[in-house]
Amino acid sequence: MLVDRDNLAMALKEAVLSATDRVATLQRVAELIKSSDGYRWVGLYDVDYETGTVRNIVWSGSGAPAYPTFPITKGLTAGAISSRKTVNVGDVAADARYLTAFGTTKSEIIVPVLDRDGQKVLGTIDVESEVPLAFSEEVQALLESCSEVIRPLWHR
Repeated sequence: MLVDRDNLAMALKEAVLSATDRVATLQRVAELIKSSDGYRWVGLYDVDYETGTVRNIVWSGSGAPAYPTFPITKGLTAGAISSRKTVNVGDVAADARYLTAFGTTKSEIIVPVLDRDGQKVLGTIDVESEVPLAFSEEVQALLESCSEVIRPLWHR
């Protein structure tokens, strides 16, 4: 299902409201986000503080994530978790935190999914592009609003 940016939030709300299976719904969410701007790859992750890991739940794109599970202290995701803020990197080759998933990735954005109080990162939205500086402030704001819409899919 293709959806444009203007209708993305509504499509995500419909997916969340009709959710009966978390993984299937998150797969739909990843596909909706990917199709909204023709992104190459979108992954959704759980953050598990007990085990100190980040775990991929679903992905939509050209291949499985190179790191389906990794420590919460690694990668660009570590920055999003520790700051509880979006990490938007326009040139991943220039950022030492980047964990190479695909050799052709030029830019990546990690958007935290926060609990209701905004104090704890429950999960992340990871979007990768082969285009440098792919994620404008407008796109970042859109993806941040998406994280709020899909928050109910993290039942913590």
